[in-house]
Amino acid sequence: MLRYTLKRLGIFVGCLLVVWGAVYSGIFPRGFGNSNGLWIALLALVVSAPISWVVLRKERDRASMHVVGRVDRMKANLEANRSQEDIADDSARAQSQPS
Repeated sequence: MLRYTLKRLGIFVGCLLVVWGAVYSGIFPRGFGNSNGLWIALLALVVSAPISWVVLRKERDRASMHVVGRVDRMKANLEANRSQEDIADDSARAQSQPS
């Protein structure tokens, strides 16, 4: 997951630099007043999102499979704990009931 996040951040920073250069060279319009930094960040986000979606598809699938595996292991552990608690509870009840 960290690898995916770092790659996504790298794509965003690359787009931020390209958009910053395009805004200051006049290819893209400048923001109004003091909002130029926000404008550049917003444009970089809009440009980097579809690039990340396409370029990082395999990495995202790999991270998703890793998360699914961890969730499945946690569910199995919870179920094992529940069954152990049920067995312990049943044996305690059997011992406390008079014969």
